[in-house]
Amino acid sequence: MAGVPSVIKTWQMVTPWGKNKETGEKIEGKLALAELPVPELKEGEALVEIAGCGVCHTDLGFFYDRVPTVNKPPLTLGHEISGTVVAGDKAWVGKEVVIPAVMPCRKCILCKTGRGNRCLAQLMPGNSLGNYGGFSSHIVVPTIDLCEIRNRGSYPLENFAVVADAVTTPYQASKRADLQPGDNCIVIGATGGVGVYMAQTAKALGAKTVIGMARNQEKLQRALGYGCDFVISTQDKTTKDISGELSAIRKANGLPNVGWKIFEVSGTKAGQDLALDLLSFTGKMIVVGFGMAKNEYMVSRLMAFDAEIIGTWGCLPEYYPIVLDMVQSKKIDIDPFVEVRPMSTIAATFDEIHKAGSPAKRVVLKPDF
Repeated sequence: MAGVPSVIKTWQMVTPWGKNKETGEKIEGKLALAELPVPELKEGEALVEIAGCGVCHTDLGFFYDRVPTVNKPPLTLGHEISGTVVAGDKAWVGKEVVIPAVMPCRKCILCKTGRGNRCLAQLMPGNSLGNYGGFSSHIVVPTIDLCEIRNRGSYPLENFAVVADAVTTPYQASKRADLQPGDNCIVIGATGGVGVYMAQTAKALGAKTVIGMARNQEKLQRALGYGCDFVISTQDKTTKDISGELSAIRKANGLPNVGWKIFEVSGTKAGQDLALDLLSFTGKMIVVGFGMAKNEYMVSRLMAFDAEIIGTWGCLPEYYPIVLDMVQSKKIDIDPFVEVRPMSTIAATFDEIHKAGSPAKRVVLKPDF
C-alpha cells in the first residue's frame, strides 16, 4: 500500500464520439492522460488506491454513443472498482474494498423506502462523482458505502473489481424479480459480461431451471458449466425457431409454460424483442441490459397474460457483502471470466470491445501510471 499521492493520475474522456451539428463532420472521441488534485477529505470520506477497474458497456455508451453523463467531459470514466483505502477514516485505512457502482444519498424518499439503488441524488464513479472515476490511480468515495474484502488470500485484488457492477447488478435484478427457489428462468445474453453472472446468480439463489440464450455457440457451451441448465443459440434463428426449441426443452423436462422469469441482459434490440415475444402467462421480464433502440409491443398483452415488465438499476450497497460472500464461496465463480490488462491500453481496449462486442472475459484495467 502506497501513501497519499500529491495528485491523482487518470485517463479522462476529453471528448466523446459524435457529429458536429452544423457541419455534420465526425467528431473523434478522445481519451487523454491527466492529473487531478487530491481533494481535501471530509468526514466520512476515504481515498482509495485503485487496484483495478472493469470496462463496462456503460463506459462505451458514454464514449461512443453519446449517452449523456451527469458531469460533463472532461470526465474520468469507470465504475467497477476495487482497491485499498490509503487515507481518510482511520478505521478504514489499510482495508481492501469494493466500491459500489451507485452510492445513494440515504436521505430521499427512494432511499427511505428501499429503492436507494435508483436514488436520484446518487453518486456514481465515472458519471456523477465530480470528474473522478475508476480509470485512475486513486478515487475519493464515502466510507459508508464501502464493502470490505476479508480473507482475500492469494486472489488478485484487481479481479474483485467486477463485483462492483457485473456481479452485483444481477443480484439486484433477482431481487426485483422476486426470484424464489424453484423458479424457472431465461437469461437472454447469457454469455456477456453481466449475463455470465446473471445465470450463476439465478442458480445460486435456487432457480430450478436456467436457460441461457445468446448468439455464440462456443460461449453458450461454456455457460452450461456456470449456471445454465440448457442453452439455445439465437444465431440466424427466428423467434418461432427459438420458441420451438424452448417448447421442446419444456416438454422433455416436464417444465411449465407459465410463470417464467426472463432476464434480458444483452441490451440489444434483438434481445429485447425476443424477451417481449417470449413473455407469457404470469411471467416477468426484467430489463437488465441498456440499449438505445426502441421496441414495439402491444401493451395489452400484459393485461391478457397477467404479466410484468420490470426495470432494474445497479445494486443497493447493502447487498454487496452478500454477493461478495457468494463470490468468495464460489457459488458465483468469477475466475474464468476476468482478464487483467494495463490501464495504459484503455484506448485500444475500448476500440476492441466496441468493434467486436462482449469479449470472452470481462477486461479489468490495472493502473500502470
